[in-house]
Amino acid sequence: MKTAKIMLAGLACAVMAVAAARADDSREPISLPAPMQGHMMANMRDHLLALTEILDYLSAEKFSAAAQVAEKRIGMSSLERHGAGHMAPYMPKPMQDIGSSMHRAASRFATVAMDADVKRTYESMREVTKALHDVTSACVACHAGYRTR
Repeated sequence: MKTAKIMLAGLACAVMAVAAARADDSREPISLPAPMQGHMMANMRDHLLALTEILDYLSAEKFSAAAQVAEKRIGMSSLERHGAGHMAPYMPKPMQDIGSSMHRAASRFATVAMDADVKRTYESMREVTKALHDVTSACVACHAGYRTR
């Protein structure tokens, strides 16, 4: 009984902490139907996994493999796979624009990485780093401005 009360008190503290964090959260809340929210979260988790795979390939100097992951999983050719057309109507236009810029940046990264695989110069490596930065900057911008309810 005492353990249950301690667990309940801990749970209550956790709920209050989450509520307080939400109250301080100035990001614009986005309302999505539950299945779409789950779909969006799954897409974002896949984007993170893809970025991890890209970094792994880059560390092994496998630029073409990094390019393939970027294009297939995050780039413009991934939009249909991720259901972007179904998700966009639920997003404010600026959020849509950030998402589109992220997908375009991933496709540009793929091109730059393929080029670096051939050139193998210091400058081409810098271009790869900059192109990947453009992808992750879009992710950061979206997460800094928006949240789901």
